[in-house]
Amino acid sequence: MPLGVAPEPAPSRIAKPDRVWVNRNLKMTSVQWVGFDMDYTLAIYDQAMMDSLQVEATVDRLVARGYPAYLRKLEYDHRFPIRGLLVDKRHGHVLKMNRFKVVRKAWHGMRPLPKDVIRELYTHQRIHPQTSRYHWIDTLFSLAEVTAYAAIVEALERKGERLDYAKLFLDVRESIDEAHRDGSVYARVLPSPSEFIHRDPHLAETLHKLRSAGKKLFLLTNSPWGYTDAVMKYLLGGAMNEYPSWRLYFDVVVVAAQKPGWFKEGRPLMERDGSVLRDLRGSLERGKIYEGGNLKEFERLLGVPGSSVLYVGDHIYGDMLRSKKESAWRTAMIMQELDAELEAHDRCSNDIARQRLLAESRDNLEDELRHYQARFKELSKSDAGNGLASEERSALKRSMERIRGELRAIAVEHGKLRELVDRTFHPYWGSLLKQDNELSSFGQQVDTYADVYMRRVSCLRHYSPMQFFRSPHDLMPHEL
Repeated sequence: MPLGVAPEPAPSRIAKPDRVWVNRNLKMTSVQWVGFDMDYTLAIYDQAMMDSLQVEATVDRLVARGYPAYLRKLEYDHRFPIRGLLVDKRHGHVLKMNRFKVVRKAWHGMRPLPKDVIRELYTHQRIHPQTSRYHWIDTLFSLAEVTAYAAIVEALERKGERLDYAKLFLDVRESIDEAHRDGSVYARVLPSPSEFIHRDPHLAETLHKLRSAGKKLFLLTNSPWGYTDAVMKYLLGGAMNEYPSWRLYFDVVVVAAQKPGWFKEGRPLMERDGSVLRDLRGSLERGKIYEGGNLKEFERLLGVPGSSVLYVGDHIYGDMLRSKKESAWRTAMIMQELDAELEAHDRCSNDIARQRLLAESRDNLEDELRHYQARFKELSKSDAGNGLASEERSALKRSMERIRGELRAIAVEHGKLRELVDRTFHPYWGSLLKQDNELSSFGQQVDTYADVYMRRVSCLRHYSPMQFFRSPHDLMPHEL
């Protein structure tokens, strides 16, 4: 480089936690409308606080239904559940599957199921996750169901109680739903939202950046109007002088949407005026509040093709899957668990690299072993009295024994590393998105239904509103 010439600056990289991760190409130039869910999307909840609130409300209602009063002192671990689990209501087990619906981990109460029990129940016979015997845990709100269920199974069985596992799970679910319906959860959150909701300091500037680029924004949430208004005031109130009201960040606000039904039959879209609901008159207006509705009517009122809409949500079924199956909307998934996933991946990156090296060594050794076995079989067919052939067979035997010993050592080390990596990601289940070297069932859903995913809505601020998000090369095993 000539003297006096400044070196080229190193290209700036967005920090991993703030990146948008891409499953399918997404051209933001084609997006005219960007929609947002609220709970766990714009509003990121403190999971431990929300789970504790819901578990305690559930226990109160279970005791009122006749369950033992000692459950009021229930011991539980809010870290226990992750999304993507399956509850077997017949046996009271909680399961984690890989993308092929094969159960790899399972717990009963707070005890891991032995591998022979897993094989007997879930490997030797095909399971059908969509039947009434099983229940998917696919939202962050529903994690409290598993926290409570597993802890209660453990507590009741320690006391020698006879359990109807299916009825207990139904009672837990109904108790949590009741706590939401009667406003108990909302009443605890609203007086002190900072205890339960993380206020993202970059949310307002992110929404403003999208609007400044000509994007239209809408809010589409299942939460009722009173709760939505209070939460959005906490998140956006007073954040920017350009927006005296949080409503003005959005061109359309729809509450009480009742997703996933909203994407199919839905209800008529109503306009809310204070406490009064009235029929929609004319077009949608900025600053007004709408309630209910359905996909078909909404797209007609927006006046744009579905492929011009990007919807940002957290619910793999109610937001991502239904958008994909019922519309041409593009999808962006918010996964607040990515913070922990990325941190764990960085912490055990050397162990993961070692696992891959061991797998490569295993493949090479197995190729070598097959070669020696074929040669040994060929020599065994030759004249048994041939001294040279006999000597070579002896050498081949020693080589094959050496390789088998190395393969056993690799299996032991690989198994220990797998357990270590799992514990680094999560004390009970391992990685949210992976199971061993495969996608988990939840990871498969994210891969299938989310065009892009990120940990926070504000990750979008690092990119141009006209960004072309490009997916990585999708390789088949033979191309690796």
